[in-house]
Amino acid sequence: MQDTNSPRWQRRPDGSTWGDFGPDDQLGRVNLLTPEQVLKGVREVRTGQTFCLSLPLDLPGGNALNARRHPPRLAATERDGVPYMNFPMQNLDPTSIDVLSDDQVLLTLQYSTQWDAFAHVGAWFDVEGKGEERKVYYNGYRAGEHVLGGEDDGHEHDCGGTHGMGARRLGVENFAVKGMQGRGVLVDFVPHFGTARTLVGYDILQDVMRRDGVTVEPGDMLVLRTGFADVVMDGAGHADAETLHNAGAVLDGADERLLQWITDSGIACICADNYAVEAYPAREREGRKSLLPLHHHCLFKLGLPLAELWYLRELAEYLRAEGRNRFLLTAPPLRLPGAVGSPVTPVATV
Repeated sequence: MQDTNSPRWQRRPDGSTWGDFGPDDQLGRVNLLTPEQVLKGVREVRTGQTFCLSLPLDLPGGNALNARRHPPRLAATERDGVPYMNFPMQNLDPTSIDVLSDDQVLLTLQYSTQWDAFAHVGAWFDVEGKGEERKVYYNGYRAGEHVLGGEDDGHEHDCGGTHGMGARRLGVENFAVKGMQGRGVLVDFVPHFGTARTLVGYDILQDVMRRDGVTVEPGDMLVLRTGFADVVMDGAGHADAETLHNAGAVLDGADERLLQWITDSGIACICADNYAVEAYPAREREGRKSLLPLHHHCLFKLGLPLAELWYLRELAEYLRAEGRNRFLLTAPPLRLPGAVGSPVTPVATV
């Protein structure tokens, strides 16, 4: 498909939404979180009770899930080598009665409960239609020009205070400004499969939704409870790699009917309590392929955000007891310019 209004591409991936929300769009399906959609979420509130949907950010613990991602390291701020924790301000002014504590953190942004920005996963694609592939992201934003760092960046830039690295476009701050609030719809796999590893394709998803009376409408925020975060929480940061990699339901990103349903459903995002949302690596397919086909479909093609490692047990148990599956979901990420992912403390209001 051609779009002469695009400054970055003359050809877009089949089935993508590139250009549908404008040539310079950075929100994708987040555009569907309209004021009307927020009001749909508000109308689901009956008691005003709230549920925190974040794991403690030092979970899952260690590096069993991803060797690159590390638990947060909390420390006191310092001045002249003096840590400011339980610091008596009378050291600065003898008349002061104040005691001050002030801290800082070294944080891997996608270690625990998180959002993935569109700059998180791109692909090699021939955006010019001339037979030459290049590294691009949603809506044709380009590695080395709009997403900086690594071998593609031959320039010196200042992106959000991080010299020479970061997303000048498609950063997670765009979600923060939008607000990430709307009607959440929960699909709970745990009552059907427990916390065992289960590969969920289109047929299984539709069967669970039918049995539980779950209806998803355009603009809804789809929330999936797989049981993975329950295992993480119960393990208190000490679950071993084998236990984690065999826990919880995972979407079958290689199921083309599932991917087509995601497209056709009109959902604004997918939020799951597991790691990666989909099975990694995906089921084997022939030819050149994405190892993360659901990420490719959602982040790269549709502009549909993914969220991982949410904690849903108490919310799910409450909703099931009440015969409900919808709620008001509020989940803005950090407004951190240039970040390709962000911690989040989602709140469900019922």
